[in-house]
Amino acid sequence: MMLRAEEINEQGGINGRKIKLIVEDSAYDPKKAVLAAQKLVNRDKIFAMVGHIGTAQNMAAMPVQFEKNVINFFPVTAAREMYEPFHRLKYSFAATYFDQMRTLVPSLAKQKGAKKVCTMYQDDEFGMEVMRGAEAGLKAAGMELAEKTTYKRGATDFSSQVAKLKSSGCDMVVLGTIIRETIGAIGEARKTGYSPTFVGSSAAYTDLIHKLGGKAMDGFYAGHTSQHPYLDEASQPIRFWANKYKTKFNDDPTVFSVYGYIVVDAFARAASKAGPNLTTESFIKAMDSMTIPPDMFGAPEMKFGPQKRTGNELSRLSQIGTGAGRWFRIT
Repeated sequence: MMLRAEEINEQGGINGRKIKLIVEDSAYDPKKAVLAAQKLVNRDKIFAMVGHIGTAQNMAAMPVQFEKNVINFFPVTAAREMYEPFHRLKYSFAATYFDQMRTLVPSLAKQKGAKKVCTMYQDDEFGMEVMRGAEAGLKAAGMELAEKTTYKRGATDFSSQVAKLKSSGCDMVVLGTIIRETIGAIGEARKTGYSPTFVGSSAAYTDLIHKLGGKAMDGFYAGHTSQHPYLDEASQPIRFWANKYKTKFNDDPTVFSVYGYIVVDAFARAASKAGPNLTTESFIKAMDSMTIPPDMFGAPEMKFGPQKRTGNELSRLSQIGTGAGRWFRIT
């Protein structure tokens, strides 16, 4: 987000005005998200909340924002609640966890010849969206989830859940997990000699899975839209961008770096289109006739309208290559 905001400001800003990025940390805690939102909305008088991370955190913060007519723009979560029920102040860019799982799970199950598809998911809005998507997709394909097991947010031990899946003979497991839980669950399975096909959502599509989980993560699948920007990526524009990022921050970019970059870029496009007299109403009017072209990171074209608050329903599938320690696009 900082990189894109800086680029825009160096080029003269938006209709002569500079972007000011104010950041608060919710620590992935809905209670802290409310306090952060209150501070940003009431004290900092922000124009828009951009790229807020986390389903439960966004759900907690949105009422605070909406009361003050503050847009929730492109939150970094793929939950359907980011655009449903309809609210004029909601705009979402991510193919939902529900749609990712609904399309990816049945096709992967068919490809793998899976007999028993099961799920382990986080017991909250995020985890249930992953589970519901898998359930809906399998149902349409004449299958069902044979076993379900859950864990509380913040859990670190998954031995009982993995034992349950193993004893049920699950040969494919849908993970409604984020980073630590994905690594913990798959690692526990490998330790016990249990190797089903594991598939997760975009919440588990990050380089941290293979960096922190190591070889045990080989073969893991995850859905996503934007792709991870490796420094030696085959695509020259991504490679150039990744190395620019590395030079600036002395750190390798991740898929979250991509999310930050594209949400600020999209915000700037709409704010620019809204003209010099920027208001919440003029921004909404601009967004409601917006088409955002496909980006270099592989996200498809996005379209919005007066009744359309999510830009994209398409997702892709990637897998961590055996012994490669990186993601490879499958679809």
